[in-house]
Amino acid sequence: QVQLVESGGGLVQAGGSLRLSCAASVRTVSSNAMGWFRQAPGKEREFVGVIRWNGSSTRYADYVNGRFTISRDNAKNTVYLQMNSLKPEDTAVYYCAVDRRILRSNLVATLHEYTYWGQGTQVTVSS
Repeated sequence: QVQLVESGGGLVQAGGSLRLSCAASVRTVSSNAMGWFRQAPGKEREFVGVIRWNGSSTRYADYVNGRFTISRDNAKNTVYLQMNSLKPEDTAVYYCAVDRRILRSNLVATLHEYTYWGQGTQVTVSS
């Protein structure tokens, strides 16, 4: 069983930055892509971005528009989401998740392709 723990959320003013972390309990996730998703109140959970298992490439949702960067440190079993130029519409609970397929060649954005979700961390951006 894999456990994921997100941290780093908080309250920030518009234009500010936050760095989220997602720590995995086992090293085996180093063979899986890791995704970030978010869910705002009253809305469905949506894709934010994903990083390949070896960190060689990333994919982001269109609304990110160069503001966010995902990185990973497999030696620490940790994935990061650096968020800059935050907007009030980025307010949501942010979750990390493990791609259910190991060593996948493409980067997927759909929820059902992910398993082992964390509990989420709240990000609130004030205007």
